[in-house]
Amino acid sequence: MSDATVLINLSNRHAHLCAADVEALFGPGHQLTKTKDLLQPGQFACDETITIKGPKGSIANVRILGPERKETQCEIMASDVFKLGVAGCPTKESGKLDGSFPFEMEGPYGSVKKDKGLIIAMRHIHFDPASAERFGIKDNEIVDLKVDGQRGAIFLNVLCRVNPAYALECHLDFDEGNAVGIGSGATGEVLRRS
Repeated sequence: MSDATVLINLSNRHAHLCAADVEALFGPGHQLTKTKDLLQPGQFACDETITIKGPKGSIANVRILGPERKETQCEIMASDVFKLGVAGCPTKESGKLDGSFPFEMEGPYGSVKKDKGLIIAMRHIHFDPASAERFGIKDNEIVDLKVDGQRGAIFLNVLCRVNPAYALECHLDFDEGNAVGIGSGATGEVLRRS
C-alpha cells in the first residue's frame, strides 16, 4: 500500500441549512436531531430530511447534515440534474456558492425558495495539517486520485483542503463511486502533479 493512500467515503445528495431555513422547513424553534457522527470532527447526519424541487421534478428524503451553517446549500449528484431539470447546475467547492443554481426545498412545516445554493460538489480531500505535511500537500492544491480494482480509474481535479478542524478523508459522490465499483471505506492513492 502506498504511503500516499487516503480513505474514501462516498457522499450522497444532502443539504446544509442555515438556522432560518431550519425553522422555515421544520417549525419555529426546531433543533436538528443528530443521528450519527461523521468522520469530519463536529459534523453529523441528522434525522431530518427534505424534498428538493427543480423545474422538472423533485427528490424526496434528502438528508440534512449538521451543524447549521451560515448559508444554505444543497449538494446533488450529476445524475440528479435530469430528474430535477437543472441542466447547467455547476460543479463547485462546498461553501463557494456564487454562480450556483436556484432551487426549492420542502419540509414538514413549510417550503423555501433559494435563489442560489444548489451545486454538484467538487470531489475533494480533507487534510489535517500533519497529514498534509506528510503528503506534501498545500491548501487548495489540485491532485489526481487513483482507485484500483477491476473498474479502477484515475479521478482528475481533486481539490485538497487543509485545516486543523479536518480529519484525513476523501469525499467522492455515489455517482463517482459506482463508476469505479467502490463503496465507503475504499482507499485511493493521491497523485501529486509535478
